[in-house]
Amino acid sequence: MRLITLLRHPRRAVLARWGRIPGIRTAKVTLAAVLAYVAADLLNTTATPILAPLTAILVVQVTVYQTVAEGFQRVLSVLAGVLVAVVLATVVGLSWWSLGVVVAASLVLGQVLRLGSHTLEVPISAMLVLAVGGGAAPQAAAGRVYETLIGTVTGIAVNFAIAPPVHVESAGSAVAGLATRLGDFLRSLATDLRSGWSRQAAQDWLSAARSLSASVLQADHSLVRAEQSAVLNPRGGEVRVAQPRLRTALTAIEYCTIVVRSLCREMFDRTFYLPPELEAEAYSAAARVALADVLDLAGAAFDGVAAVAAGAEPVDTTRARVAEQLDELYRRREHLGRLLLVDPQADAAAWQQHGALLTAVDRLRVEIEAAVRPATRPWRPPSLAEGPRRAARRVVGAAEQSLPLVTDRSRQAVRRMMDVAADAAAEAAEHLAKPDPRAAHSRGDAGAGPLAEQASADAAAAAFRAAADSPAEEDAARPVPPPRTGSPEGDQE
Repeated sequence: MRLITLLRHPRRAVLARWGRIPGIRTAKVTLAAVLAYVAADLLNTTATPILAPLTAILVVQVTVYQTVAEGFQRVLSVLAGVLVAVVLATVVGLSWWSLGVVVAASLVLGQVLRLGSHTLEVPISAMLVLAVGGGAAPQAAAGRVYETLIGTVTGIAVNFAIAPPVHVESAGSAVAGLATRLGDFLRSLATDLRSGWSRQAAQDWLSAARSLSASVLQADHSLVRAEQSAVLNPRGGEVRVAQPRLRTALTAIEYCTIVVRSLCREMFDRTFYLPPELEAEAYSAAARVALADVLDLAGAAFDGVAAVAAGAEPVDTTRARVAEQLDELYRRREHLGRLLLVDPQADAAAWQQHGALLTAVDRLRVEIEAAVRPATRPWRPPSLAEGPRRAARRVVGAAEQSLPLVTDRSRQAVRRMMDVAADAAAEAAEHLAKPDPRAAHSRGDAGAGPLAEQASADAAAAAFRAAADSPAEEDAARPVPPPRTGSPEGDQE
């Protein structure tokens, strides 16, 4: 299948494999390593600053977002390992028991910090610093931290500045390839139905239908990577335009794989519950031909879904063609229903299984129509402030349980400040990813710096005023209890 795709569409196959023109990432990784080494050498971090280019090579990922995340986790792991090593190096040297303490403490610290695959970087950094020992340990620790920071910053800058990838074409090729595979599956099943039918054939097609789910996971992974590539990316507009179309198509195709599996299951059940000598008579020759015609039309409609996902032709033209094919599929389905009509009193099992088969065909038609339907809402990349905001709220929730004396007023003020700070951070990140040309034009003015500082100060003051005013607003909105009348003695009575 991959060889046929490569021969028919070589450019699409290359983009599906690499996500963009081959050689770009290799050049970026090489440039980041060289620049990191030059920067570390000029700053004289260590005698041989090889850790800086090594970090740059490891940091440069397929998307800007993954590069930033990778760099942050690597810096955090190195800092954690260096701190553990410096604390122990000042007290003891390198021995078997100090090495065990360092490794155990580093692994625990990495798990607490949730470093994931970078957890092993913590004990490695700690052991390298501990091996120096004595008074040279702080200097070695500082050099390792500096080189890690230099490599991380260089890798992020290179990946952000030089053709930041968006991976739209690779995601479209993955979704289109999945639709094409599903169409080829239905056409092959139709061919087998016309040639004959048996219990073994039904079981083989059911096993083949169950294997389609793995392709759905691969296409979803490619689309998620394209969605991540829009974060902190000046070229993220391409993903914003294509994501609704691709996500709609992929969701409908995923449902179609489930429907196709159900359809094959019903065909297998109809053949399985008949005696062996009657398995070829599960469906009449006319019914098998009619079902094959329905599956052929569904396969042709999936070709239109693939064209919409890949963007190879005008979307409106493809949608109109798919609509015509689905109308013809509905007429063929009505003909198939008349051929499969049985008396439920005479054969209740056949009536039930034929009804389930027709229901699967109806659902397949509906999902194909949904795959090419225009998206109703635009898409925006996930906010970078959402993760820190959830983490801060988890911390506040834990503090509420451990500190029951915290009042609602202070708790709501803290939450208001967190929300305002998270929104400000998101706006700053979006400004860095998509700078305003008017702001860039006004940088030559002498008063631009003070005005920006004054604006940021006003924003911070507004945030604190909002946090401070929220308890007062709640007190004003709280109903005032009515004044008490009568004497205290009367109240006691």
